[in-house]
Amino acid sequence: MMRTVFVNPERCIGCLQCEVACAVEHSASQDLALAFREAPLPRKRVHVQAGPVPDTAYPNKCRHCDPAPCQRVCPTGAISRDASGDLVLIDAKRCIGCAMCAVVCPFDVLTFHPLAGALTPEVAVAVKCDGCEQRVGRGEVPACVESCKVDALVYGEINELMAAGRLRESGAVLAAMGSTPTVTTNGDPLAGWRSFGAARVSVNDTAQGAWLRRRREAGARADQNGNGEVSQAIDGTTREEGTS
Repeated sequence: MMRTVFVNPERCIGCLQCEVACAVEHSASQDLALAFREAPLPRKRVHVQAGPVPDTAYPNKCRHCDPAPCQRVCPTGAISRDASGDLVLIDAKRCIGCAMCAVVCPFDVLTFHPLAGALTPEVAVAVKCDGCEQRVGRGEVPACVESCKVDALVYGEINELMAAGRLRESGAVLAAMGSTPTVTTNGDPLAGWRSFGAARVSVNDTAQGAWLRRRREAGARADQNGNGEVSQAIDGTTREEGTS
């Protein structure tokens, strides 16, 4: 069972509390009043970025890809998976700051900063989300999730979180289909789902009917030409039909 931090970008209000909580969690003191006086400074692993439209934001973090491009290109083996296989971790003592991992990262989640415990204090090493493995090991949720007050970041089993997200999106779609209540006068609680299903069936029937018409028209043209070749425009193949 894979547990992870799931992002609901539509809920993010850009308060940056997740960034602060992440930096404090990865500080030596783990105290808000003392963390930002440390040297080197503690660094955040989650990055709140501007959304695609004004007044929206998006908390961007490592997805712990499998397979992970950053792990594959690391020349020193500083990037590896933990024992569970769920987390991609960076060993600061082995990182040389070559930034090859950042080049191949599809989500732009890696930054580079001097860290305590690095091979050389002056060298900026790769920094990214480590899943708050120590907190999770103590039975707690990651720091960013604990600090988020609007559920833009949630923690749980990935399949359950995906199912909840699909249900929420389906509800939004049904609500957008009309402003009238989905419950009919006879109290049917599935009225909205039934109408949604009927609409999908209607669309599928229409598409299938159009496909059959194209097949018949193509066959008629082939018979008129007398060459026995029917162009299969749907699947891109050509089939020879024998003549009697």
